[in-house]
Amino acid sequence: LLDIRADIAKHVPMNRLLQGDVGAGKTAVAVATIGMGLYNRKQVALMAPTSILAEQHYRGISKSLENMPTDIRPVVALLTSALTQSECNSVYRGLDDGSIDLVIGTHAIIQDGVQFNDLGVAIIDEQHRFGVAQRRKLWEKTPSEKGQSIPPHILVMTATPIPRTLAMSVY
Repeated sequence: LLDIRADIAKHVPMNRLLQGDVGAGKTAVAVATIGMGLYNRKQVALMAPTSILAEQHYRGISKSLENMPTDIRPVVALLTSALTQSECNSVYRGLDDGSIDLVIGTHAIIQDGVQFNDLGVAIIDEQHRFGVAQRRKLWEKTPSEKGQSIPPHILVMTATPIPRTLAMSVY
């Protein structure tokens, strides 16, 4: 966490891989990272590979954020393919105008129509289940300033150390 805190304090975007066994505390690190992003008044996105995992994260993280030791009470939204088009459009508007602070969802987060107002931190759970192009789409959904995209801090998490993940770490 100290390394993540130091990275988030920099103007250079963090790009970290967090690998650990199931139950090792990756979600706790993600919650702390979300808190850092929210404390800095930035939007945060957490993308999970399945609706079930996204909903689990939504319930657990929302409950954890209720106990934040600050006056910040973030607006948290769930975005999955199970939502109606009207519900999706409402989330899209909230992300675009900045009224939603944290979105937790599936591939729906990287669909056309999703644009963030000020995405500061993007977390990808079970990152090996997403392709490189899919992960890139998430961090390209940031606003542009003077024609240049402002990339968010990236934290990718996995419990599955696979050769591609290790190669990405070295790269």
